Amino acid sequence: MICSPILTNLKIRHGFFTRNGGCSSGIYASLNCGPGSDDIPENIRKNRQTILSALDPKATRLCGLHQVHSNIVHYLEKLWDDDELPKGDAVVSRQRNIALGILTADCAPVLFADPENGVIAAAHAGWKGALAGIIEHTVRVMCQKGAELSQIIAVVGPCITQENYEVGPEFVENFSDHQRFFINSFNKNHYLFDLKGFILSQLKMTGLEKITALANDTYGDEDNFFSYRRSTHRNEKDYGRQISAIMLL
Repeated sequence: MICSPILTNLKIRHGFFTRNGGCSSGIYASLNCGPGSDDIPENIRKNRQTILSALDPKATRLCGLHQVHSNIVHYLEKLWDDDELPKGDAVVSRQRNIALGILTADCAPVLFADPENGVIAAAHAGWKGALAGIIEHTVRVMCQKGAELSQIIAVVGPCITQENYEVGPEFVENFSDHQRFFINSFNKNHYLFDLKGFILSQLKMTGLEKITALANDTYGDEDNFFSYRRSTHRNEKDYGRQISAIMLL
């Protein structure tokens, strides 16, 4: 579990979890938390319970979403059924001892907290969601529910880094106003995209000042992270997902 110093607070618990410390095997080894994978369901259940135990003894539930690369934000007013997860890519809550979890395997997890006003959030920010405004929408909902912009802390977790995120010209066309996040690749007409830098820019645009990003690269660090792109390059049939979680005490 990786923690950020700026999110370390007596009122919250958080963790950007690696792929290590679980019971899954093979391509899912070992802390695969993704119900959408073809891993053994019981292993996933046990792995998710491991996450709760690692966060805090008071943690009672781990609430996630059916992630769809959107800008949809949900407010957790009452617990939803794990078999009927709402579609969206960020969740905001004021509930205590309920962990909010986001699954990733190259996309960026972003954890938010206003410890003073008791509002937390977790967001899944792939390029589509980030471009569509998932960061802005998450901050807006947090403020609607009692957070103060000046008090919100945000941390971008482990994701694919620019050196490993090669894209073609059709991808770049989506970012006509954001060319500064691309550099030329060694391959002709291909570019390297700075997802982490783009998300940080979106956080700054909302007015947040207490922001940072972890340096970890999910693609390059196979020992510690699952990676959708790495699995695709190897023609593997599936891939595991790591989880990032945050909870109010």
